Amino acid sequence: MPRTKSSKLTKRQREVLMMIRDWTTEAGFPPTRRDIAEHFDFKSPNASEEHLKALERKGVITVLRNTSRGIVLSPEFREPTGPADIPVIGRVAAGSPVLAQEHIERHVKIPETLFHPKADYFLKVQGDSMINAGILDGDLLAVHKTTEVRNGQIVVARLDNEVTVKRFERLSEGDIALIPENKNYAPIRVENDASFAIEGISVGLVREH
Repeated sequence: MPRTKSSKLTKRQREVLMMIRDWTTEAGFPPTRRDIAEHFDFKSPNASEEHLKALERKGVITVLRNTSRGIVLSPEFREPTGPADIPVIGRVAAGSPVLAQEHIERHVKIPETLFHPKADYFLKVQGDSMINAGILDGDLLAVHKTTEVRNGQIVVARLDNEVTVKRFERLSEGDIALIPENKNYAPIRVENDASFAIEGISVGLVREH
């Protein structure tokens, strides 16, 4: 670890930094404030926030506001990574897991640092419902597997056993809308009793054609 920055850290700050690095390497995404608090037995996530502010002031992380896992390590503190084999998922059979072996058409080797958060799989886009977001039929949508989603993010969602790519919006009355990016398609309103799940969020795109 470079002395220029790590030498400025207190013992506890260095421990927090290493915990963030190790967690991110193992899980593929940063810890939350609560994760940090539980790891170090802090009384509340507010203590975690104070350590994050100190680490950001000292230039070893960047904290993205309004997101629970918005902690980005400075490049010199990240674990070195090589290329990863990312599965390409074709048509998903109704009711079956997205990453089921029978859905994997092939693997694509990419640097693990190409997308942030990391891409867990590519979903081959079918149809033109997202063309105004620059997502075309046949594109490979890089997807980070998570159930955490914010309004406005492009998601891979499962609705009544069918998988779709749409923009996520939580409505004021508690329902969810899946918004296409093509005026020829109507938004999909997800009622509270619908069978619905978030499979992941879009983190980028690869176009091979």
